[in-house]
Amino acid sequence: MSNGTALFLGQFLRSPATIGALAPSSRRLASAVCAPIPERGEPTVVELGPGTGSFTTEIQQRLAGRGHHLAVELNAPLARLLAERFPGVDVAHADAARLGELLRERGLRQADVVVSGLPWAAFPEDVQRELLGAVTGAMCPGAAFTTFSYVHAVPLNSARRFRELLAERFEEVVRGSTVWRNTPPAFVFHARRPRA
Repeated sequence: MSNGTALFLGQFLRSPATIGALAPSSRRLASAVCAPIPERGEPTVVELGPGTGSFTTEIQQRLAGRGHHLAVELNAPLARLLAERFPGVDVAHADAARLGELLRERGLRQADVVVSGLPWAAFPEDVQRELLGAVTGAMCPGAAFTTFSYVHAVPLNSARRFRELLAERFEEVVRGSTVWRNTPPAFVFHARRPRA
């Protein structure tokens, strides 16, 4: 077990509601989640709940030195690990609900892409609404938002409520195919054009 995986598991055992998974996401899931990152230009990419950096690695490969990559991590040990592993990433040890403020502090107007590793189905409705409100409020009109859900969480009321909230907050929401090579299996939500 790598140091990052051991840390991730330890943080999950301390706070399962905020970590939300037993292990970091697979490379296949990271590829599916990060698909909306543009191949050209200088995009502002926000990553929420990066953990040990599964999505961070993919984002950095896709950006290849372009744009601005802001990773927002609430868990202090994971934020420190991320900053050490990825010195080129702007890591903020902060609550994702402060996203608009975090962008303004950096002189950034809005996000072009928001990639989320947050455990949405583990959050109560008020937290889901607050966080998704912060996300949509920080996105430019044509921006893309991606997140994922574990297959076993689909029937949960909180997961169903989050899907309804996505449809309420975005003009377009598409569910991707299941990524079976992930522990546990998961599928991706691709959302575009946040509603005012």
